[in-house]
Amino acid sequence: MNILFAEDDERLGKMIFHLLEKEFNRVDWVKNGKDAFDYSLYTEYDVVVLDWMMPKLNGIETCQKLRKKGYKGGILFLTAKDSVEDVVTGLDSGADDYLVKPFKFEELAARLRALSRRTEKPFEELITCNGLELNLNTHEVKRDGEIIELSKKEYELLRLLLRNKHQVMTRELLLERIWGFDVDVSQNALDALVKLVRKKIDCIGEASYIQNIRGVGYKLRNRDV
Repeated sequence: MNILFAEDDERLGKMIFHLLEKEFNRVDWVKNGKDAFDYSLYTEYDVVVLDWMMPKLNGIETCQKLRKKGYKGGILFLTAKDSVEDVVTGLDSGADDYLVKPFKFEELAARLRALSRRTEKPFEELITCNGLELNLNTHEVKRDGEIIELSKKEYELLRLLLRNKHQVMTRELLLERIWGFDVDVSQNALDALVKLVRKKIDCIGEASYIQNIRGVGYKLRNRDV
């Protein structure tokens, strides 16, 4: 299950994020509503967990924008706002479930599993493009059937590019997704990582799978054009 977790409280967010990571396949943590919405444009999340009171966009606004954009996965509010009116407002904004803080993590995990089943959204196990194949369950990467060994960050770069193969991934977004929000990493590190992945996946004498979009970022090349 792929989960997007939006919580601006650093201490609480870090604790819940680590617990979610241990329980589920993939978890991304963002700290404001705008990033939650933007991330949903690039990754197919099974469930989005939203705090209500967040900067830039609050949880209600984020939920409404996600539904308006066509997001069909589960949305769960995780908030201290506990009045009946608040619950009704949250559900009417497009959420599927509502859990009031404080809570037991076991209940949160159970609700997330239930939401994932309810949406009946099939988990995408394999991502393929131009002879490349990435298995989201085993983290195995193949090119034309041959296994390619990648480091954790190399795998994450390729996963992001494959999952968004028809879009340009900006340098800023790639840096945040691969190294995290709180890590000071130069753009040279991203260029070096791209170079390492190219060396492993590209075929001699052919254009690189990874195309540099000058001044913007990177995308997978359409080798059929």
